[in-house]
Amino acid sequence: MDKLELDDLDVRGRRVVVRVDFNVPLRKDGQGVLQVADGTRVQAALPTIKAIIRRRGKAVLLSHLGRPKGRSVRELSLAPVAAYLRSLLEAPVRFVRSTAGPKAWQAVRAMAEGSVALLENTRFHAGETSNDPAFAASLAALGDLFVNDAFGTAHRAHASNVGIVPMMQAAAAGYLLKRELQQLARITQSPARPVVALVGGAKVSSKIGVLTNLVPSVDAVLVGGAMSYTFLKALGQPIGRSMVEKDRLVDAARILERAGGRLRLPGDHVTSTAFCDAEHRAIHVGTVPRDRMGLDIGPQTIEAYRAVILKARTVVWNGPMGVFEHPAFAEGTRAMAQALVDATRRGAATVIGGGDSIAAIKQAGLADGITHVCTGGGAMLDFLEGRTLPAVAALTDKR
Repeated sequence: MDKLELDDLDVRGRRVVVRVDFNVPLRKDGQGVLQVADGTRVQAALPTIKAIIRRRGKAVLLSHLGRPKGRSVRELSLAPVAAYLRSLLEAPVRFVRSTAGPKAWQAVRAMAEGSVALLENTRFHAGETSNDPAFAASLAALGDLFVNDAFGTAHRAHASNVGIVPMMQAAAAGYLLKRELQQLARITQSPARPVVALVGGAKVSSKIGVLTNLVPSVDAVLVGGAMSYTFLKALGQPIGRSMVEKDRLVDAARILERAGGRLRLPGDHVTSTAFCDAEHRAIHVGTVPRDRMGLDIGPQTIEAYRAVILKARTVVWNGPMGVFEHPAFAEGTRAMAQALVDATRRGAATVIGGGDSIAAIKQAGLADGITHVCTGGGAMLDFLEGRTLPAVAALTDKR
């Protein structure tokens, strides 16, 4: 990296504003109290937080949660996250119910060396997502140094990750951000070959940039999910009542032409007469009957895709192969997760990103078998498209 890193900073006695990504799912316990349902993102930030407090710095944590749209929403408070973080650190974590202004400043000013404070949801303020200079200045007033460890928001130019930077003495990448960038660079700049991209999900429109950028540089693109039916439709194949983006047929045709034989589409399908109607589940080879819709890749496709993945040295996966939330249509996604685990055991570098893909591989209990599980699906897609991530570009140059 040509940007400052946490280890380049002298944090002792300094207030270090750390942008973390604690945008985690919450659920109510038996007493109706909100608790963290999946703390993966909080756990991923621990090395950076621990390094700061171990070196006697004062860690001032900023994060968003959900989409409150510039207003205070009780159910989106970071208070439950503070309690969860406290249990992980086994150290005092002060939760501050303000994000900026006098109350936040007073709380930060009272911090002792080696302590942690988590401020309230940054998106309770409209100035966060609009990158308002005044709001950014109020955040910058909370600290001396800035560390960005939130890869999940690196593709957004917000006040807490971009606007704040010019007002700080120095801005560096945290351990998580550094690792995310290194892993993605590994599969885009000098990957071990063959390189395979497994791409699924509902819409071609959300993956056009990635597919356009990846097709020339990978050895195979394996397509699944509802988006595969837009490609099949572009080829003139009957797809029954399967989901299709008619306004993206031209784009799909262009990608197919550019890819040549490197882009593979499902050859058989798990179908139903109605969305998620397991009672009418069936498997069809070739085309989809007129009265049915494709909801998962079929067994022949699973075997064909698995064979390609097992020969790969680098695999990147974004997007499920079917409606994995429903057991009747989850086998394709589960089988691909297992194929990535098996490829990893054979020495392949495997990277998975995107909320649905991560949820699916965790549901299968296979997340620990992957080389790297990316914490930011949107940022990952932008990186793979070759776009500049504004929150990374904003950091202080090492030179």
